[in-house]
Amino acid sequence: MLFRSLRNEQIRQAIDAEQVFNGYRSARSELDARFPGSMSWKTIAGGTYLYRKVHGVSRSLGPKSPETEKTYESFRNGRARERDLVRGLATRLDEMAPVNRALGIGRVPLIGARVLRQLDGSGLLGRAIHVVGTNALYAYERMAGVRIDSGLVATGDVDLLLDARRSLKIAAPAVSSEGLLGLLRKADTSFSLMGRRSFRAVNRDGFMVDRIKPVSGNRFAEAGHSRLGGDDDLHAVEIEGLAWLVNSPKQRVVVIDDRGYPLDMAVPDPRAFALHKAWLAARADRAPAKRQRDAAQAKLVAGMVAERLPNLRFDADDLSALPAALRRAAANLNSGPESRSEQPDRDDGGLEPGW
Repeated sequence: MLFRSLRNEQIRQAIDAEQVFNGYRSARSELDARFPGSMSWKTIAGGTYLYRKVHGVSRSLGPKSPETEKTYESFRNGRARERDLVRGLATRLDEMAPVNRALGIGRVPLIGARVLRQLDGSGLLGRAIHVVGTNALYAYERMAGVRIDSGLVATGDVDLLLDARRSLKIAAPAVSSEGLLGLLRKADTSFSLMGRRSFRAVNRDGFMVDRIKPVSGNRFAEAGHSRLGGDDDLHAVEIEGLAWLVNSPKQRVVVIDDRGYPLDMAVPDPRAFALHKAWLAARADRAPAKRQRDAAQAKLVAGMVAERLPNLRFDADDLSALPAALRRAAANLNSGPESRSEQPDRDDGGLEPGW
């Protein structure tokens, strides 16, 4: 049995966690956008002035007057309200986390989740970088309302697909100096490159992050787009067949890590994933063990789409960017596995959940 249906209580809890997470994310974005930094009065040469300090830079908003006093009170009161809302939602996520774990809906490995949160916070996730490979299955099972058996999702790495059509420095200007490796080290300080100009980083526990991209049709045009940091940053390795995933529709899904906290995952369409895995499984130059796993994952995801996501058709126009021969291969994947119902088995002032 390759996947099983979630129980009603698991589905309800996952939906509730997603709603609270979306509320938290919206409120936190509002707080950061409207009320960054601080505001205070300063006495200079006998006069009192209102100053706003953001990212270490202070600027005067003018001398004390009814207008600047109103500005000051509006900022203080608005920030207090927004901080109270964010703090309450963060606390709610903390309260829900152990329930999510107990119900078995926390799935994404912790280090992978922390890496994705850094990518999401930088603005790269879902714009220039998507998750592919085995970790994408966590998003597909959430879309389908099922739990995939552990043997098909067990992995010690995450593959990050680069869309070199989008400039990384434009997508994430704030992190261009530290590079992708710098983001990984915010998730885990032990991440290091596996060799000079490597496409792979590994941490002390052996968890690996691979940066991959399609074979380029115009290396000169894309050369500057795929760079974020310097030569000591994570480079991208070209792999045949990935252009299909880059050109496919994308999905952004709220998943839950194995400590019970939600996060965003951006992935290619599950139909494109299944077809790409089927193509890999048919390649004679691929290792037999990998081909067997590719075939199982292709059949698994195609079965989930057929049974649980009938609105996603393999003959739909939104897959027209994929080769016709590849789309025809879907006919060999339609006998998907049957499913069954699952049986039971801080210093931030409270503004961040405990993830």
